[in-house]
Order: sequence, then C-alpha cells, then structure tokens
Amino acid sequence: MRKWINLSLILTLVVILGACGGNKVETNMSDPVEDFSATTQDGNTLTRDDLEGKWWVADFIFTNCTTVCLPMTSNMKKLQDKLDEAGVKNYHLVSFSVDPEFDTPEVLTEYAEQYEADLSTWSFLTGYDFDYIKDLSVNSFKSLVAPPPEGEDQVSHGTSFFLVNPEGEIIKHYKGTEADQMDQIAEDLKNLQ
Repeated sequence: MRKWINLSLILTLVVILGACGGNKVETNMSDPVEDFSATTQDGNTLTRDDLEGKWWVADFIFTNCTTVCLPMTSNMKKLQDKLDEAGVKNYHLVSFSVDPEFDTPEVLTEYAEQYEADLSTWSFLTGYDFDYIKDLSVNSFKSLVAPPPEGEDQVSHGTSFFLVNPEGEIIKHYKGTEADQMDQIAEDLKNLQ
C-alpha cells in the first residue's frame, strides 16, 4: 500500500512539474499591435493581418542611418540564421523604416541584399508617411521615434527588437544592438514552437 501512495505522489509531482515547465517564455510586454498597412521591398502590401498565425520579430531602422541601425540589421541577420539553424519554422522578421520618404522599395531591396537577408522570412517596410510610423512605434511598441534635428537626416528611434505572438500582441522586447540577445530570441522562439 505504501508503494502505491509513494508512486501516486511521484506521478502527481511529475504532472505538476510538467505543467509548470511547458513552452513558457518570460514576457516583459503585453501590448497589441494596431492595424497597419505597409509596402514591402518588393512593392507588395503587408498588413498586421497578413502576419496573423505567425510569431514575428519587429524592429525600426532606416537605411542611411550611421549609428545603431548597422548593428541592429546585422543582428537581425544573425537571428534569421540562428532560427533557420534551429529549425524554427513559423516566424517572420519585420523591419519598419522610420525614414519612409528616403527608403523606397528599391532602396530597401538594395539594403536587404547588402545584408544577404532571406526575404522569404524577412520584410523591410515603407509606403507610409513619417507621422504614421512614429504613431505606430509609440502607440503599439512604446518606442520613441523623432524627426531629425533641423538640417540633419538622422531620425531618432528606439533600438529594441519586439517579439509578437500569432494573435498580434507584443509579448517581449530585447536589446537589438546586443548580439547575445539574438541567442535569447532564438531560444524563446524555439520554446514557443
């Protein structure tokens, strides 16, 4: 009888611990992405609804940036490679341009080629005006976007990468300028598959 009680306790513990372990990721955000419509580097339209059902990682960059966008885009490429190596399937990367007037689809295509981006899982977006992307960044992603100072061409913007769930809710942000954060994003996405 005692063996059965012990076995029952062990099985109960296994079930409880298994339920706690699961495919959980520690989150630090819980904000819905508002509807958006943008033009991809290929001239196609991409909306929030097009990403429904996929995990996606977003950032905000611009192609003539001379500072933070360089490591951010390099890191996004590293992330794409890590996700592919890990066999993660249901994901998409989204880079919103914060300088849509300069960043035409053609400019974005050339930029993507410089980084050897796989455009089947990574979209570079434009086709809106500056106020539109500023509002999307601030309202949905809680990330600053400000126009360049008078006489300059460098837009101020946040450097985070944002993990968005298949329902369009941002659940976590990471430091987009830090290469080691790409390991964390890849691990999180692998755990969520």
